[in-house]
Amino acid sequence: MSRQRVVLGISGASGAAIGVRIAEILSQLPEIETHLVISPAALRTLAIEIGPGAVARLERSVAKRHPSDDIGAEIASGSVATAGMIVAPCSMRTLSGIASGIADNLIVRAADVHLKERRPLILVARESPLHLGHLRSMTAVTEFGAVIAPPVPAFYLLPERLSDIVDQIALRTIDLLRLRGAPRPRAWADHAGEQPSRE
Repeated sequence: MSRQRVVLGISGASGAAIGVRIAEILSQLPEIETHLVISPAALRTLAIEIGPGAVARLERSVAKRHPSDDIGAEIASGSVATAGMIVAPCSMRTLSGIASGIADNLIVRAADVHLKERRPLILVARESPLHLGHLRSMTAVTEFGAVIAPPVPAFYLLPERLSDIVDQIALRTIDLLRLRGAPRPRAWADHAGEQPSRE
């Protein structure tokens, strides 16, 4: 059985750990071949939020990394089948580019391909507060078929560490692609009746 491609874009918004964790979780799925694109702004955010080894950590978790300016890469073509695309985190600049169809970099071009081919596109939009332009861009991409999935922590699961929050958001985002064999995020039903830790 051939492996399913998943495209992962990491743009320059805060929340770089979410993209890194998504790559690591996908790497554990033998049927998934992850193709990575990192924007120039994301390189800076990764270095600040994760550290100097962040890019190497990502590259160990994916099948291939594509340069962000390579709009002729294989994932920029609709003839190359994929199981979907995630942009995590998704900056407002990237979201606005997707909403307007201005495909001047590979993340936006690949996202545009997923929309035109009617494939899953999940945007982990990271910004607060939001102005009307942000909201209109979110409405536009939703009307085009994308899913806006802000990185909202599930506080009802009583996370004890930041890594618990990152894991929950990463798993919830991957779950939106409905991939075969993917681990499921914890849900309220799993948590009901548990008592918070006193440690």
